[in-house]
Amino acid sequence: MRKNILNFIITILVAVVLSQFLPWWSIMVAGFLTGFSIPLKRIAVFLVPFLAIALFWAVSAYMISSGNDFTLAKRIAVLFPLDGNVNLLLLITGIIGGLAAGIAALFGKQCQLLFKKS
Repeated sequence: MRKNILNFIITILVAVVLSQFLPWWSIMVAGFLTGFSIPLKRIAVFLVPFLAIALFWAVSAYMISSGNDFTLAKRIAVLFPLDGNVNLLLLITGIIGGLAAGIAALFGKQCQLLFKKS
């Protein structure tokens, strides 16, 4: 449990720092690095970075959208079959980012196992 919390916090911190300098895929670098460096077991390898980045992206999207009273988010939510629901759009945004980070963390874990066997 302690490694899960540590991985969660470090994933968010690395993602915040890297997102200042790199494009959107910096979350995948954060997931890969934490998946490679902090050994987790079973589903936690995917789930912890998934939840960390999903939270980070949803909060980040909320903060950016609240600056313009969700004008653009409302228009994008109309384009998708969301009936203009901004909250659902923010949730989907978080899930997409979480999936990218979770898959990158799985790749990091596999690379760790590969180098461990060598």
